[in-house]
Amino acid sequence: MLTPTGELVAAARAAGTAVPAFNVITIEHAEAIVAGAEAAHSPVILQISENAVRFHGGRLAPIAAATRAVAEAASVGVALHLDHVEDTELLDQAAACGLHSVMVDASRLPYAENVAATAAAVVRCHEQGLWVESELGEVGGKDGAHAPGVRTDPAEAARFVAATGVDALAVAVGSSHAMTDRTARLDHTLITALRDAVPVPLVLHGSSGVPDDELRAAVAAGMVKINIGTALNTAFTGAVRAALAGAPDVVDPRKYLAPARDAMAETVRTLTTLLASH
Repeated sequence: MLTPTGELVAAARAAGTAVPAFNVITIEHAEAIVAGAEAAHSPVILQISENAVRFHGGRLAPIAAATRAVAEAASVGVALHLDHVEDTELLDQAAACGLHSVMVDASRLPYAENVAATAAAVVRCHEQGLWVESELGEVGGKDGAHAPGVRTDPAEAARFVAATGVDALAVAVGSSHAMTDRTARLDHTLITALRDAVPVPLVLHGSSGVPDDELRAAVAAGMVKINIGTALNTAFTGAVRAALAGAPDVVDPRKYLAPARDAMAETVRTLTTLLASH
């Protein structure tokens, strides 16, 4: 069932748990994410990134419509989110395409420009009823995210939230995008300091590289929305490779997409169960 992002995040925050947000690239991703969430009996956020939109020829509407249809048929709460948006034209399509929330990404800009761009986007998005997430700090590739000086400062985060009016804040605390091994170590003391410094929920990006014990500790310290993408693609690709290796003459894509979808669903079930537990 469709449920606004803000409601899912607020409920998780009140319960001391976290809601996972999984990246959708194909319709099989959306189907797998919902199947896994239903198996875990827990809500989930389906998020489409600007990169995924670019993959679909720059058209948000088709993949958003398919994702929304899958969400509408779900037996658990499902929110629809547009992630890592830098293109203002794309941002303005979110509400019309039936999405509940957006992540405005001006994090590459200098601080003052990030504030100005984010604040302007928040006004525009709130007028359309969208819940808005933004990012402060650098959650980049592995080298960047583990380099000194890129993690989010609590005092600066408090100023940023007050100046922009965002509804949630993605912070840099040691995770990295696109990690295929689960070796990231987070700064849990910093997470707690950020939680105490800002009035809005905290978001962890790059969570595929974070092991289970670190994810549990991150939620206990104050993380509320947990973004996961690469873990699904790892499961998907592994299943496709195995299916094709076992039947090299197969040409029907359903023969290898079905096990790939199942593998993603199991990954979702496992992680969703982990994050929903106290």
